[in-house]
Amino acid sequence: MKTLRTMREVRQELAGGGRIGLVPTMGAFHEGHLALFRAAREDCEAVVVSLFVNPTQFGTNEDLSRYPRDEARDAKLAEAAGIDILFAPPIDEMYPEGYATWVDVEETGGEGAARPGHFRGVATVCLKLFNIVRPQVAYFGQKDAQQAAVLRRMIRDLDVDLILRVMPTVRDVDGLALSSRNAYLSEQERYQALALPRALEAGRSAHVEGSDPVAAARAALNGLEPEYVELLDLDGVTLLAAAARVGSTRLIDNVVLEGELK
Repeated sequence: MKTLRTMREVRQELAGGGRIGLVPTMGAFHEGHLALFRAAREDCEAVVVSLFVNPTQFGTNEDLSRYPRDEARDAKLAEAAGIDILFAPPIDEMYPEGYATWVDVEETGGEGAARPGHFRGVATVCLKLFNIVRPQVAYFGQKDAQQAAVLRRMIRDLDVDLILRVMPTVRDVDGLALSSRNAYLSEQERYQALALPRALEAGRSAHVEGSDPVAAARAALNGLEPEYVELLDLDGVTLLAAAARVGSTRLIDNVVLEGELK
């Protein structure tokens, strides 16, 4: 595996052609990331993982400064997973002095309403990564299904020649969705956080029974105060999505009620 810092290096390394897979990440790898790496490795001749904590998708007073960072550990995990290139650019490689161009996908509800400007930062950095790596396939996890839906819209509207694959959420044995931010949780907070996936499962059961999934999920949050619990229609897929804070840690999760994310 090669760790590269510049877009020129990446383009030179990939000049030989073949099917390229890209997994965009902000690092702090866990089994959810590794599942994406394995899917890309199975599908593609060359696999690129980007490692870039993107400042433009963090809002004021969010956790940019304390977001988990351990490039040496991440590099070992990526290499063990058979990744070909770890693209870990400095900030000024992605946003040089004078940078002034943004991708703003119109999106309402859920994360779009809760974190104004977040998806602008996500769409912009991902389009840059797509243009740098020029993959045929990009891989995302279902936990970030709202993000994937925004990127699908961008890909369609801007005629980007790319397949976006959404892989199932990887969960710990107790049901908590794996997230880099789980590292912030104390033992007690982690126990409290289990109310989030359990509430979503209660919502899914209510939907199957023909009752209100949002009301059922809210009733099962067991003291957690949600930022939102909403039904979202993502290109024909009905998602029950929620965000809540456990202590100072913000967690998101979702379950599919109708349709299939691919």
